[in-house]
Amino acid sequence: MNLSGRAILITGAAQGIGLATAQLCAALDANVILLDRSEEQLDAALASFDSGKAMKIAGSVTDRAFVKQAVAEAAARFGGIHGLVNNAGITRTAMIDKMTADDWQAVIDVNLTGAFNMLQAVGMDMIARAKSGESDPGAIVNISSDAGRKGTIGQINYGAAKSGVLGLTMSAAREWGRYGIRTNSVAYGIVETDMTETVRSEKFRDRYLANIPLGRFLTKEEAANSIAFLLSPAAAFITGQHLSVNGGSHITA
Repeated sequence: MNLSGRAILITGAAQGIGLATAQLCAALDANVILLDRSEEQLDAALASFDSGKAMKIAGSVTDRAFVKQAVAEAAARFGGIHGLVNNAGITRTAMIDKMTADDWQAVIDVNLTGAFNMLQAVGMDMIARAKSGESDPGAIVNISSDAGRKGTIGQINYGAAKSGVLGLTMSAAREWGRYGIRTNSVAYGIVETDMTETVRSEKFRDRYLANIPLGRFLTKEEAANSIAFLLSPAAAFITGQHLSVNGGSHITA
């Protein structure tokens, strides 16, 4: 999984899966662009990277003008963007009958529309380089969830957004395959991040572990491995696929 000479842009990169992915890509010799809303957290995260091979960009994936500018800055710094990890996400938990319009829209805006904004902007950079003769202009990995494949209680907004991400993945794979752009998604179960702190608490832990054949939760570092694989030449003929990384908690034919 050598990413030497590739520039990888990761959203939601200041913590959790995003930061672990940025660290792994850097270890695989990639240039990395860390994008997140929190400049303070980005500053702290960036301290562990080689300044010559990493950059930060602070802003929201929901802001289309910001996204366009961020992609242009990153492409100018590293001569193009060769990998996108659409990882930025939020949750707003409530049962269906208690879900407010604001909480519904906030999750859709970040997790689905934000993913589209980034995919569109980075994809345009990749297409331009493909038309200039690059044979391998880039790969996109959209972060989905088991919630988008089997539903979830108390997070209809999140489940709908993550299901939509699967649709983004398949459509982009079909449209952009002719340019050599690969687009895949990773659907995680429960990853050990701040976002899953409640379900991993003593109150719920045993209930969820009972449904995972491997009997444990996924670490951030393990999650990053699956993303790096799909970004790398090791996945050169894989596109339009949804890789389940969940310890067996969701198994289909």
